[in-house]
Amino acid sequence: MSLVVAGINHTTSDIALRERLAFAQDKIPEALSQLRHRLEDAGVVIVSTCNRMEIYVNHVGEATDLLREVRQFISQWHEMDESEFSDSLYEHEDAEAAGHLFRVAASLDSMVVGEDQILGQVHDAYILAHAEQATDKIINNLFQKAFTIAKKVRSTTKISEGKVSISSVAVDLAVSIFMDLTDKTVIVVGSGEMSELTLKCLVDKGVGCVIVANRSVENAQILADQFNGEAIALDSLDDHLQRADIVISSTGAPGIVLHRDQIAQALKQRSNQPMFVIDIALPRDAEASINDLDNVYLYDIDNLKAVTGKNIEARRNELDRCYQIVDHGVEQFSRWLHSLIAEPTIVSLSHEFNAVRTRELTKTLDSLKHLSDADREEVEYLTKRIVNNILQQPMTQIKQEVHDADHSGVLQIVRRIFGLKESL
Repeated sequence: MSLVVAGINHTTSDIALRERLAFAQDKIPEALSQLRHRLEDAGVVIVSTCNRMEIYVNHVGEATDLLREVRQFISQWHEMDESEFSDSLYEHEDAEAAGHLFRVAASLDSMVVGEDQILGQVHDAYILAHAEQATDKIINNLFQKAFTIAKKVRSTTKISEGKVSISSVAVDLAVSIFMDLTDKTVIVVGSGEMSELTLKCLVDKGVGCVIVANRSVENAQILADQFNGEAIALDSLDDHLQRADIVISSTGAPGIVLHRDQIAQALKQRSNQPMFVIDIALPRDAEASINDLDNVYLYDIDNLKAVTGKNIEARRNELDRCYQIVDHGVEQFSRWLHSLIAEPTIVSLSHEFNAVRTRELTKTLDSLKHLSDADREEVEYLTKRIVNNILQQPMTQIKQEVHDADHSGVLQIVRRIFGLKESL
């Protein structure tokens, strides 16, 4: 029996390759079915996100043969030659495969270490595979262990504390200033990627009204439509600036876009209600002296990076503790996995003892015709308890011995001693 994983992620491949090797969510059930048919009902889970594609498989046979089959499946499913992705593909076996999954679920292998999205993605991938009856005993135990470890990492370390993206830090600062964003208005100056990410975070926090200002009103409208917002021309910004509780600016313009006099005039029209200005442009869009105005909070990209840098460093300081938790989990899982080697012998031993119990119990009860049905049930229950108590220590010791010695030799001795005829 071999447990393997094969995949790519943000560290081994560019986004173009990850897009080509991604599995569409509505096609994963079919992919699971095809791979299981190819491998004669192996246990399979496919994890496919924007940053990774991984296939976990448990099946009889050698790991090298199993990984070859997985590579061929990937090639055929995506209609790509193996040479197009083989250099980017990582492959792990048994304990290393388990350790990899545990690190992934605990977000130690993420682009942003400590992020909370990957655990949900891994969980959804497992639930889908389980619903499609594509998992087996070992895959089930593996993923349940991964979820347990991920929760322990999050609950006993500080790996998830502190935002580590510019957009999330900016939004946290906005929340700290305004507390409740539901009645606030945000104006986005420019329609770049960073503005969009920050805007999305603000909308997720419940910001009430969105206005997008851009030189091209058509481009402004595209971004505004994503958030049920309003689009305006950049040259009309002065007419709307007093409406803004929050201003996000990222235009890519060569000079200043937001001047002190503009903000001062908007503040006057707002009766000096607080205004939060997030300048995430490089070069900067906002005049630095804006921060001198009362009730204005200006943060540029350097300010925000300083906060994220401290948070990233704090998370890095937690990594050793996180890896200790993962390593302990791998050890536990490996011991459980190894103990399965003894299962056929243990089952055979239990079957043999219970066959003797049943045979002798039948003889005894046949000679005790006067016993009531209740008494007979009590006697049978007693014999079961005796056999279970006798077997408890030997079964525990057998599982221990297969870890500490040559398991084939240990199991052969047990079978010879008790006359068990099933082959190993």
